[in-house]
Amino acid sequence: MKVSVYLTALIAFILSSTLLFGQIKTSGIALGIGGGALAGDTDFGRDEQYGYHANAFIRHSIVGPIEGQVNGSFLGELIRTSDNDYNTDIYTADYRLLLRPFAINALSPYFYGGFGALFFEVKQFPVNRSANTPVDGWVGFIPAGGGLQIKLAEQVSLDLNGGYNFALSDDLNGFVGGKDDGYFNVVAGLTFTRQSGNADPDMDGLTNKEEKRLGTNPKVADTDGDGLNDGDEFRRYRSDPLRTDTDNDGLDDRDEAIVYKSDPRKVDTDNDGLSDREETVKYQTNPIRKDSDGDRVKDTDEINISKTDPRKKDTDDDGLDDGVELTQHRTNPLNADTDGDGLTDREEIVAHGTNPLQADSDGDGLSDKEEAKDYLTDPMAQDSDQGSVADGVEVTRGTNPLNADDDVVLVVEDVGSKIVLEGIIFATGRSDISDQSKLILEKAYNTLIAFPDMEVEIRGYTDATGGYASNVRLSQRRADAVRIYLLQLGIDPARITARGFGPENPIAPNSTVEGRARNRRIEFVRTK
Repeated sequence: MKVSVYLTALIAFILSSTLLFGQIKTSGIALGIGGGALAGDTDFGRDEQYGYHANAFIRHSIVGPIEGQVNGSFLGELIRTSDNDYNTDIYTADYRLLLRPFAINALSPYFYGGFGALFFEVKQFPVNRSANTPVDGWVGFIPAGGGLQIKLAEQVSLDLNGGYNFALSDDLNGFVGGKDDGYFNVVAGLTFTRQSGNADPDMDGLTNKEEKRLGTNPKVADTDGDGLNDGDEFRRYRSDPLRTDTDNDGLDDRDEAIVYKSDPRKVDTDNDGLSDREETVKYQTNPIRKDSDGDRVKDTDEINISKTDPRKKDTDDDGLDDGVELTQHRTNPLNADTDGDGLTDREEIVAHGTNPLQADSDGDGLSDKEEAKDYLTDPMAQDSDQGSVADGVEVTRGTNPLNADDDVVLVVEDVGSKIVLEGIIFATGRSDISDQSKLILEKAYNTLIAFPDMEVEIRGYTDATGGYASNVRLSQRRADAVRIYLLQLGIDPARITARGFGPENPIAPNSTVEGRARNRRIEFVRTK
């Protein structure tokens, strides 16, 4: 009954341990030998004398942390010398299950339990031998205990174990007292293993069979030393575990797989015309994106054709992406101001609507920047004030390109040429400037403003009515009146002289009213 209880408890422990502890796969076959000591546990109690013990076993993996072991012992001896002395030789053969709950580096503890057969031979009976007890025979027994396996070398380990052996008989010592006999044992020995093809001794995720087929080292997790274990190279990244740089692009497989996320099997992961190493080491671009900066120009085109920065969307910082400049506007992505007019390409396109390829979009003689920022004229209209004179001409001559009123000027040719200011009317015998005359004098004023270096002589004339001397004085007053009017508008006095000629140099007959009116005139004569 007691044996059954012990056996049930052992099985329950093994099953619960399998659930509680992570599985540790033990692969291959192991052979072992050992020796130790036995101490009987019979009706007389535990023997104080230890006998010798030797055994050998074959161990194999089953599943997870569970292994099986065929065990045989020989030359075992149970000895008692104090009282009720006896001496019995025993030989055993059993099959047991081993459970390895965990492993720490080179240490692996285990528990075992099983069932077997025991042959005994009584060499010396106690003085109170029970009647009809056999001298020898076979009986069943149950071994149970635990051990510790300590790795000494790659395939050699020290095995220490001990436990209790329940004999299903009370005849081991020739005395029957109502209690089944048993014995304690301790064993020290060596275990020799041979790994199976399914073993993974270097824990790299590849079995020995796979490593043999691939030519990798089953004892080294990273055969080529590139920082990726062989299993990851073969299964995850599909790279060559025997070569640090599978695709020969100058980057180790680990750098490609872990650091840059590129394909260690492909020289140019993103197919942009640059090798992964060129991108990562030389240009610092992204080896898994054809267009690292997202400007819609491939890295290789930026480097080899446009010479722009493949890491920067807007190389010249003008507010336009390189791709937009190259494909839409044909501007220079390396120059913020392609036409050199003082406006950035983006300012021209977005703010002013001007042509970034032409410094003077409207051809009026002013650059786009001068019109947009200096004169505030329309850089897309030659004549902003629509006064019939181009903005550039107005700026050059000094008139306001935003005011149409100053656009019209007198046509003045070379020095010595003269212009009759038709429309300047004086009453007979008078030198007052009429309102009608002021409109013509505005044109004279515009002319002097438009040509700031020009100097003129204002010549006054009369008709032949009246005396000569009085007409000369009258013409002088009329010329002076015109000069004073222009000076009041702001013309430098040094630029204007006035002179009266009276009735001289008539331009029409004085015999008619119309002719005399034409002779009463003011002329501009260019002196410089």
